[in-house]
Amino acid sequence: MNELTALLLRQIPENGAAIGNRKLWRQFRAAAQAQGIEVTPEQFERRRTELIARGLLVKGKGRGGSVRRAQGQQTESGLTLDAGAPSEPARPKPVSRRPSAASGRRRQDCDEIEVASYRHSDKRVNNPDVGMVPPRTDRNEKPSRWAYDPHLAPELQFDVKRSQIEKIIDDALASNDGDTLREALATLKRMSAPFLNWTGKAERTSFEVPTVSLHVHERIDPATVLANVQKRIRAKKSGKAGPAYQHDLFSPPFENLPLREAIEFYRHEKGWANRLIAGDSLLVMNSLLQKEGMAGQVQMIYIDPPYGIKYGSNFQPFVNKRDAKDRKDEDLTAEPEQIKAFRDTWELGIHSYLTYLRDRLLLARELLAETGSVFVQISDENLHHVRELMDEVFGDENYLNLIPFAKTSGVTTRFLASRVDFLLWYARDKAQAKYRPLYLEKSVEVGTATNYGWLEFPNGLRRGLNSAEKQDRSLVPEGACIYKPDNITSQGNPVFSFEHLGKVYSQAWKTNDSGLKALAVAGRLHVAASSLQYVRYLSDFPCVPVTQLWDDTQTGSFTERKVFVVQTAEKVIARCLLMTTDPGDLVLDPTCGSGTTAFVAEKWGRRWITCDTSRVAITLAKQRLMTASYDYYKLKYPHEGLKGGFIYKTVPHITLKSIANNPEIDEIYDRMHPAIEEALAELNRSLRTHSPPPFQVTEGGRKGKTVDFTRPESETVTLPSGEEAPAGKLLEWEVPFDFPKDWPEEARKPFEAFHLARRAMQKAMDASIAAHADQEVLVDQPEVDKCRLRISGPFTVEAVPFPTVLALEETDKPAAADVAVARSGEVTVHGLATGSG
Repeated sequence: MNELTALLLRQIPENGAAIGNRKLWRQFRAAAQAQGIEVTPEQFERRRTELIARGLLVKGKGRGGSVRRAQGQQTESGLTLDAGAPSEPARPKPVSRRPSAASGRRRQDCDEIEVASYRHSDKRVNNPDVGMVPPRTDRNEKPSRWAYDPHLAPELQFDVKRSQIEKIIDDALASNDGDTLREALATLKRMSAPFLNWTGKAERTSFEVPTVSLHVHERIDPATVLANVQKRIRAKKSGKAGPAYQHDLFSPPFENLPLREAIEFYRHEKGWANRLIAGDSLLVMNSLLQKEGMAGQVQMIYIDPPYGIKYGSNFQPFVNKRDAKDRKDEDLTAEPEQIKAFRDTWELGIHSYLTYLRDRLLLARELLAETGSVFVQISDENLHHVRELMDEVFGDENYLNLIPFAKTSGVTTRFLASRVDFLLWYARDKAQAKYRPLYLEKSVEVGTATNYGWLEFPNGLRRGLNSAEKQDRSLVPEGACIYKPDNITSQGNPVFSFEHLGKVYSQAWKTNDSGLKALAVAGRLHVAASSLQYVRYLSDFPCVPVTQLWDDTQTGSFTERKVFVVQTAEKVIARCLLMTTDPGDLVLDPTCGSGTTAFVAEKWGRRWITCDTSRVAITLAKQRLMTASYDYYKLKYPHEGLKGGFIYKTVPHITLKSIANNPEIDEIYDRMHPAIEEALAELNRSLRTHSPPPFQVTEGGRKGKTVDFTRPESETVTLPSGEEAPAGKLLEWEVPFDFPKDWPEEARKPFEAFHLARRAMQKAMDASIAAHADQEVLVDQPEVDKCRLRISGPFTVEAVPFPTVLALEETDKPAAADVAVARSGEVTVHGLATGSG
């Protein structure tokens, strides 16, 4: 950005207010003249157009036109509101911070930490603010009807429905169309499959959900809160009077729509803000689908429903008390939404529980994108029922995995204690599902590197780890590489012979003859008793993929502080999120609880929506998000914002295939091996000249036999491979790693020259192998900006219209009138504004 463009940008108000083009021109010209620069209207217009095109400014209204800063420009206080905005010409003054737990890992040379928050470029519709919902602006809508296949303890049943089958066959034959016939066959196959049935399911082929608006009660932006507080502190210290007008403390003013558009609900879009919603998840998801058209926009859904094992209340009635007891009056909830949710869920025990879950899964499926995934957390008691239910809703062909994960403590029983809960993972469409693999560091301590039991020293010597080194890897000599001999055979490939170190090995190899030769010259073959194995160094790939069993997810006194009676470990949700989403993707949790999913999504730069029937849960989640701080992850493409992703750590992944197919290995061998041959010839001449005692060979085809350097030069021996070798000379692989004590000093120089040339060739090959290795991206290890601290981005606190609670002595009103007034009456709805808590 050149000097004039930067000068023009500095004339734009930082609080998001618009400035007229004429006034801006006057200020720009005066500022330029103050620096001794004369500017023309053409230069001004060109710079203004450039800033608009770059997304730093947006056009406004008014006579002559106006401009204002785009969402996310820096505020007066220096709080950066948009991590994705291009860099400014003048960096704002950072906010001073004392060292704390959140910033303790940051570099010592960062005297001041800049506070920032991510902003998303996505849009959302303008749902109404509470108290602004008369029938004219938010009309009544009919309840949404959702149908399902109606295909009594829950049990698998088989019902072919003969009459329906005959009709399907007749219709398909009458159509005389291939697509219709294929669809009919698929329908017949689906109808003949077993299905889960329970009380009340077959009697209802559909269910209705009231279509309600989601009313905004609060707009919260922690960055704006900090900016306003700091501004008032500075004003107080300087003795200046406060502003005459009380601005909103929580939300940035430049994110609000003009009044005319603000009251036309669900007709305009505004900048994205995450959403914390109080209300039944069924009503919330139906509103997102019907009122806001969000079908197919959610990338991941995480559902942590009641486990269905204790038909008593496990709701938390108080913010500061987690140990709520069942059947105790003082721990009963007074929230009508909670009471209704409990009644609807447990009225018929497991039967109504399955209905509760089925209804929500149906709507969740509609919200999922084609690449999306859904995770349902459940215990082993009803795991089988929930899986059958998800097979029915999502299709068994979209089942991805069952993930057991370790919980804090086991349930005490007469028999084996249960130490795991489960995640059922389904895709919207398995063929299109987004998946990002995760990795764990190879470590002996956690059991991910236990098979690495061999050492290779810089001089080429190899030996097994001793017992002390196996227990404590710090005892491994410096410079030694840890490796494991790995399988190099494959049953499906043809058998052929390969000669190595004077012996012949016949196996079904994983690679061809040229690949085996490349492995041999690269020093990647390990000789076992009667076979060859591949040398896999620990550094070849210092990670192992995360598999189905997650046994490292316990929470405890020194990991996470629990604030809610049912709170999932952050690591569990983070893994689900990182596997199935990218930065900027949308995550939904219809079972908010303490807001762990929202917290994790905010931490990793994802958008989020979460809801709960309990005001206690909403309050806890709100407090948690407002006070949270996170590492600031560097953006890969800052001009693209979060959609461009983060800068991730990568690790090399050296494989047998990449070595066998490396074209540079042969070139390095042809170029550098003659020096090894020359040094070996000089060593043999020196040994034959000074005639040391016979040398016992420890490697290759002559292993265990001796080489007598006094034997005639023309005399040969036959190796096990059939190759003829000189009887009085050493072969390349027979040269010892350490200089023998009984060898003459005259042989030391060629001995050292031999090993020097061999190590030089090995070093060149290792460098080539590393350069040709694939790089695996560690999506859970983005690069951290150690001089910046991040806080939560903007979010709204919303709610469905709450019911009117009557005293016991009051007479009920007629049902029809009560429904109409409660739904759309201005007086009732305005009165409900005080009940959101």
